[in-house]
Amino acid sequence: MIKKQNLWFLTLFSLILVLGVYYVTLPQDLLDRVNNVVDKTTSKVTAVTEENALVAMRVSKEEERQEAMTILNEQLTNEQATTEEKNNAYEQLKYLNEVQGKEESLEKKIKKEYDLDCFIKIDNIDVSTICIAKKHDVKLANKIMRLIQKEYKERKKITVKFQKK
Repeated sequence: MIKKQNLWFLTLFSLILVLGVYYVTLPQDLLDRVNNVVDKTTSKVTAVTEENALVAMRVSKEEERQEAMTILNEQLTNEQATTEEKNNAYEQLKYLNEVQGKEESLEKKIKKEYDLDCFIKIDNIDVSTICIAKKHDVKLANKIMRLIQKEYKERKKITVKFQKK
């Protein structure tokens, strides 16, 4: 009597053998077409990931902010927290909301004025900007830096990086 393990082995071995024979007897032009389809699919996936680099950065930033806001909300609702701790948590929440709004408005201004898709992250005095452009342009980077600095009274450390399309 054949054991279950031996039966599975024979079944899988025969399946592998049949697929191997099928692959060997497959016409060459069919293999070329299959390889072309695989290559086209891979190139499309690569193009999509490059276009969505900004979206990935935004999602990552949003996740970080959500975590921070969740912690601050827990502090606000904690009955054992002091009034000062609650006030600090409230101020930090307010600051995070202001920063988020400022980042979005700056991204829209850069899109409107220079027709560039950008990602902006504000961290205290640091303002990091990543723009998608065909070439790296120093003059454009300076214009973007001036546009961002106009939005603030105090001096900011602004960086502008370009990523190719």
